Amino acid sequence: MEIQPAWVEALTGGAMIGLAAAGLLLVNGRVAGISGILSNAVRGTPGVWRWAFLIGLVAAPLWTPMLGLPYAIAHHQGGLIQIALAGLLVGIGTQMGSGCTSGHGVCGIANFSLRSLTATVIFMVVAAATVFVIRHLVPIVTGG
Repeated sequence: MEIQPAWVEALTGGAMIGLAAAGLLLVNGRVAGISGILSNAVRGTPGVWRWAFLIGLVAAPLWTPMLGLPYAIAHHQGGLIQIALAGLLVGIGTQMGSGCTSGHGVCGIANFSLRSLTATVIFMVVAAATVFVIRHLVPIVTGG
């Protein structure tokens, strides 16, 4: 399989996320906030669509190559403890911010929500600062 430029993968992925969010809103009248969908599914809130949506999120990377679509496989350098800690922090952040990147960044901004715009700006700035610290400051401190 030919490797696509990163922008093709980003464009394709972004379009698919937008279509999924629009489809969920059109079919169920629901915003595609993944943390809320997961939370309600685990709590047993009625609606089999939640589990179908979540299964689709996990299954998509498995079937996209079969369709000849570009895909990216995430690589991480951290161990299991770092990944678990990052997941815990994301979970805490979604509770504190009343939503996640998909709910605020994709659906909230599309609905012209000032709260979602504010949340998205904050987590993007924090994400950029985190990358800067990890890539540029930590190696200086650790001598790497």
